[in-house]
Order: sequence, then C-alpha cells, then structure tokens
Amino acid sequence: MKDKSNSTADESLTRRSFMKGGAGAVIAASCLRHMTGNAAIFEPHAAESAGAKTWVCPPCGMPCDKLIFDKPGNCPNCGLTLVPAGDSENGAPQVAILVFNSAELIDFAGPWEVFGAAGFPVHTVAEKPEPIAAVYGQKMIPDYTFDNAPKADILLVPGGGVFQHLKNEKLIGWIQDKSRQVSHVMSVCTGAFLLQKAGLLVGQTVTATFGMIEDLATPETKVVYDRRFVDNGKILTTAGLSSGIDGALHLVSRILGRGNAQRVALGVEYRWDPDGKWARASLADKYLPAKLKGAEAKIVSYEGDTDRWETKFLLSQPASSAEIVALLRERIAAHDAPGGMYKRVSHMRGVPIFEEARANDSEIRWKFTDDQGRGWSGLGLVEPALEDKNKFIVTLKIARQGRA
Repeated sequence: MKDKSNSTADESLTRRSFMKGGAGAVIAASCLRHMTGNAAIFEPHAAESAGAKTWVCPPCGMPCDKLIFDKPGNCPNCGLTLVPAGDSENGAPQVAILVFNSAELIDFAGPWEVFGAAGFPVHTVAEKPEPIAAVYGQKMIPDYTFDNAPKADILLVPGGGVFQHLKNEKLIGWIQDKSRQVSHVMSVCTGAFLLQKAGLLVGQTVTATFGMIEDLATPETKVVYDRRFVDNGKILTTAGLSSGIDGALHLVSRILGRGNAQRVALGVEYRWDPDGKWARASLADKYLPAKLKGAEAKIVSYEGDTDRWETKFLLSQPASSAEIVALLRERIAAHDAPGGMYKRVSHMRGVPIFEEARANDSEIRWKFTDDQGRGWSGLGLVEPALEDKNKFIVTLKIARQGRA
C-alpha cells in the first residue's frame, strides 16, 4: 500500500468507521463494470478489473481518501470497497451534480448523501469555477465546470431558483450533451423544468414539487400527482425536496438491488418506503382554502391525508358567528383547488353545492366533485375560543364520500 500524503488514517470512532460493515459495506456490490439505460442489475467488476494497477477508496471524508492501494479489496480504515483509480467505467458509477446559484440545498444534498453512502463517487459541476450560493445563501465551490467536467454515469439536476436559468443556453446545452453520455438523468423538484427546457421530457411521465406539477403538463408530457418519483427508464423525475432522497435510493436499488438500497437508507437513518404512495401533491388540503381572505385569522392545526382534511383557524375578526359563516360561504364558493404557477389548473369540477342554511348559524355543509369525478363532503363549524371569548375557532373539514 502506498500513501502519497504520508498521513495516517484516524482510527478514532467516527460515523464512517462506525458504519463499517453496515451501510457502507454495501459497496461490495457496487463495483460495476458498465451501466445501460434500462439495466436493472449490474455485474460486479472484480474479475475484469484485475489488470488495474492501483485502487482507491471512494470518497468517505476520512484520511483514507488519500491512500492508494496496489490491489483490490476493502479499505482497512472505512470498510468501503476499493475502486480502480481513474477508471470510472470499471468502478462504481460516477455521479455528476449540476449546481447553480439559488439551487435548493436539500435537492442535491439529500441524494448526495445517499449516493455517497452507496459508494458512488460524486462531483459537482457549474458553469463557472466561482463559488455558488444555494437557495438559503450557503456557499460552495464546484469541483468542475461545463468545460472540464469528467465522465459520469448519473446526472442529477436539482431544483430551486431554476427559472432564471432557463434562458442560459450554455447550461441547457450542457444538460443536453451530458444526458447523451450518462445512463441515468434524475431531476429533483423544479429541476424537471430544466430537463423540459432541454427537451428531455417529451414522451415522459413526470412529477415535480407540489403546486408546480401542473406547469409541466404538455401534449407530449404527462404529469402525475401521487408519486414521489417517476422512473421512465433513463429519465427519473422526483417530487419536491426530500423526495430526491427517495429517487436516489430507487436508483441505488436498481443498481445494487433493493436489499442494499435498504441498508443505505438505514445507514443514513431514513425511513424509506419504496412501495409507499405518500406524495405531497396528492393530499386533500388542496380542496380547502389555506387562507381566509377578509378575516384576521391564523392556522392552529392542519392535518389529514389523501381522503380527508381538517384545518382549524383562530379568528379575531369578523366578530360574530353569522358574519364568519357568511365569509366561509364566500371563500369556499370561490375556491376551486387551483394548482400551477404559470398554468393555472382547477382540481375541481363545477362549484361547491351548499346545503340550505340551518337555524344554527354556526355551521355550514357543502358537497363538491374533484377533477377525477370523486365526490366529497365538507363541514364548517364556528365555536367560541375557550381561552378568549372575543375570538372564534373555525374548523373546516372535508372527507371523500365513502371514506369518512
């Protein structure tokens, strides 16, 4: 074993050494010979790489990153399986992450953690070598630029403030060129809009972040609201923010197998549900107004699922039950469950139908039909606040008919 840095690996207990033999050890299965667009299983490279002269540890953040080994095996310090030095074709798949000013931090940091835990070397690429500022001002220096980025097998395109970059011909052109070179292209959140601009979503089924999925819909692109990620083979789009973790785990599952992906998920302490149906855009809250325009109100509870929802407001104005009920009728009648920022889409058919007013002026009931033809029932209640008789608790409830 050679050590050009003359440094000694730290033997103290670190998170990475603690994981030795655990999530990090899945890399024994990640030494891959090559990748194909639709391949679900990748062959180990151990036999084919016997001719390699030197091996290195996949980046793990420990001093052993600087070590060079003269034969294959596992790193004695962190436990990761060694990969041929400078040989991405016969080693673990290389991940290129596009970064740009106002990129959403979790969109690339979440998948980066997953790919890193799986032993996939990761590098970042930006248009210029200068530091970029992510969406909350975090600064980072890209590893490469569009002009010198190395070969990669997976291209990750995060979201965030993407719309200012849609007219950047060099950035879009780089995505187009890189997409032809890699085996997988994955977007997170609004990163899908960059893929669309690059012409990669034609004929695809896609998703994105809640409230903006509608904007991706075209005659050539189908959108879905009930998936955290959509795998089209080579192109994979994910919903917002943390959904990128699920997309990355799915790719790891395709490459290393589901069992190894589950071990990676446990290693990063993520509750991965590969068969789960939870998606932010499918929740029922879109059928209720999130704000009560014309009232002095704040939300005190907000909960539900795909088939029911309940929102509670604390109101200080209007000052009577009758006035509040009248305001609720007005707001509910005007609410059409809109989606999309640029292509406004209603997720309701027609308008709500209210039951006749009752003698009790503190309650309203209504029915409506969503854009899938499913019937819903709604209930609004106005009650004095227990802690302040001058304020009111307003409860709005909806439930899909047959699911109450």
